[in-house]
Amino acid sequence: MKREHIIRVIAGTFILASLALGVYVNHNWLWFTAFVGANLFQSGLTKWCLMEDILRKLKIGAES
Repeated sequence: MKREHIIRVIAGTFILASLALGVYVNHNWLWFTAFVGANLFQSGLTKWCLMEDILRKLKIGAES
């Protein structure tokens, strides 16, 4: 699987999990949702993604 696709899966999982936690556990989990969204926005503008760097160092996924 390409690294870009892995990042999308991770981001989607984080968003869905934090939304569920925000609804069923504590509304403060919604801050995590906002954090992931802000990182996606920043990544789109700057073309730099911390998760991509982490996956590259761990040698996970093929180059995009």
